[in-house]
Amino acid sequence: MKKSETKENPEFLEYVYKLNEGAELTDALELSLKEINEIDIDQLRRIGLKTYEKDKWTIHKILQHLIDWERIWCFRAIIFARGEGTIPDAHDQEIMGKNSNADELSIEQLVDELRIVRQSTIMMFESFSKEILETSCVFFEYEMPLSAIGYTITAHQIHHFNIISERYIPLDK
Repeated sequence: MKKSETKENPEFLEYVYKLNEGAELTDALELSLKEINEIDIDQLRRIGLKTYEKDKWTIHKILQHLIDWERIWCFRAIIFARGEGTIPDAHDQEIMGKNSNADELSIEQLVDELRIVRQSTIMMFESFSKEILETSCVFFEYEMPLSAIGYTITAHQIHHFNIISERYIPLDK
């Protein structure tokens, strides 16, 4: 793909940066870990496998989705950080969600896994130099700095935690 065929600062990145409210990457990652640590496990356990609408994911599947996609984005970050040269493929979240066994796992297990994955992500991004964080990443039709991958991870969590708060927490009656 030629540079002229890519879009810098794609629309979804505007949403990503908006959700992160101008925070520095390290601060955004640390804040996201704090939010994981503040999850009300008992409340999520009471909600269980309820959904706010037919055919929507359970909270279990949303948490598994966050874990899976964080790992995918970290893989992409490593590919670019190390100059490997491969352009990562797209992945289908619906297929992945359908084939997860998240509803068989406890909320505690999923939250613990999300916490550990985030701690690992923080360590990875902290290990990157300024030069690496500014590395241009081109995949699909987009081009963005590697640091945007970190912001995408935190914004993804903010987005889904907002959905949980707005649509699932009211189910705890």
